[in-house]
Amino acid sequence: METDNKPALQRGDKVRTAPWPTVGRRFGKEELKQLREALEQNTLFYHHGQKTRLMCAKMAKLCGAKFVTPCSSGSAALHGAVKAAGIGPGDEVITSPITDAGTILGIVYEGAIPVFADVDSASYNITADTICRRLTARTRAVILVHLQGNPADIKPIVKLCRQKKLKLIEDCAQSWGAKVDDQWVGTFGDFGCFSLNDFKHIGCGDGGLIVSNNSKLYHTSWLAIDKCYDRLKGIRVLNFCAPNYRITELQSAVAIAQLDKVKAIAARRNRLAKRLAVGLKKIHGLTPSKTVRGAFSTWWFYLIGYDEEAFNVDASAFCKAVNAEGIPMSVGYVEPVYLAYPYLRNGTAFNHSRWPFDRAKIKPRYGAGLCPVAERMAKECLRFPLNEWLSTKEIDDTLKALAKTARHHSAKKFQK
Repeated sequence: METDNKPALQRGDKVRTAPWPTVGRRFGKEELKQLREALEQNTLFYHHGQKTRLMCAKMAKLCGAKFVTPCSSGSAALHGAVKAAGIGPGDEVITSPITDAGTILGIVYEGAIPVFADVDSASYNITADTICRRLTARTRAVILVHLQGNPADIKPIVKLCRQKKLKLIEDCAQSWGAKVDDQWVGTFGDFGCFSLNDFKHIGCGDGGLIVSNNSKLYHTSWLAIDKCYDRLKGIRVLNFCAPNYRITELQSAVAIAQLDKVKAIAARRNRLAKRLAVGLKKIHGLTPSKTVRGAFSTWWFYLIGYDEEAFNVDASAFCKAVNAEGIPMSVGYVEPVYLAYPYLRNGTAFNHSRWPFDRAKIKPRYGAGLCPVAERMAKECLRFPLNEWLSTKEIDDTLKALAKTARHHSAKKFQK
């Protein structure tokens, strides 16, 4: 056999010998200009300076929302939205098991119970159908995670939430610039929550934004992130206990410059992913992530479905072979949070107390088998680190390595 057809693990020629592109420069003169102006204000308090106001106005125009509430992180945005939505002890909030702690911490802090709906096997997002299976008389809200930067099937979920009178909070931490029918995700529900931490499409070190089109919810979200201080009226309301999740003028200054880059970053990631998806459809046993009709996905990373029956190796061995060809790839994304986080399984979110789980009307069963699709996906799909610094060369090399590995490891019944 020719060495260029042999797997690299068997001393064949690697598909790619060139170094993989590193992350490019994210911050430059635009951010420095904004930071200098922020410092020259002689105040870095978000309500006294001008940078946070400008950043919020820029975000509102960019995403098409009427109102924007700034805060200290994406996790803070989600907690603020949960509090502003009126969620409290004993309530149930349905969300995705494939997410970060930031999605659920606000639920637990407010004494509510996270309830996990399973995900679609090809998009890895929760759906209206899987949400319906978790509804009870105590359900008060849904937190919809747009995983990967790939919009969930949002319209049926909006319809369901309106019918059931549930608040809908969109977790858009991974989905900057993603759209459905040319409308930004985050603007379909009651709240959209965005992250500005250092690892997202854009960042300012840390920061978060809550967008809304409802003036009352917007006003309450300000109270929820600033110790119940009403900055619009200049009074401290103290109607409820609220944390200090304030952003600073320095964060907002960097975010102003970063917001100008969203469209280009989103467009680049979308183009590269489309090229990858077209190629994946030609490789038996591998499946591109499913996108909903009308979606413009912006791909924080890219998940590839892996059919173990099509190959004579498991996903880990397949991935190792692809890595040997010079392509970065890993198996799965994250373990479902109800398996990964002991404080959910053991009810120990607040040290010696079992609250709020001991107050649940129906004891939540956080354990294996709760969301079988999500559990399988965590072990079997392949994760590709797609980003705007890649070129079509990297995408084509990735497809060549995947096709080469797939041919070599094809199960006998699929071999010609």
